[in-house]
Amino acid sequence: MSEIAATAPSKPRVLVADDEQVIANTLAIILNQAGFEARAVYSGEKAIECLDSFQPNMLISDVIMTGMTGIEAAIATRAKMPNCKILLFSGQAATADLLEKARALGHEFEILAKPVHPTDLLAKLRS
Repeated sequence: MSEIAATAPSKPRVLVADDEQVIANTLAIILNQAGFEARAVYSGEKAIECLDSFQPNMLISDVIMTGMTGIEAAIATRAKMPNCKILLFSGQAATADLLEKARALGHEFEILAKPVHPTDLLAKLRS
């Protein structure tokens, strides 16, 4: 690690997962402009893959994605990185059933409804 990197205050790292690439990319851009270090991925599987290399402080994930759901990704993330904050968002009704199943297994996640307004998202991240 270089001297500069060691002394510079580190930005909170946020991993954004959404299979709608435009949404993931847009959220990452907004977060980067707001002082976070954000990275976009397009599946739950990809989110899990980059945990080790990116070491996010927070995962923001869509719930309904093809393959691994956001809830499955959140559970796997929490198991691997217990201090990583998790925020889920969804525009679909099926989310309630998935959240109930996760709750039954002892997992509690905060969820925002899509479309998420950037101001609301930034307020949640900073709280």
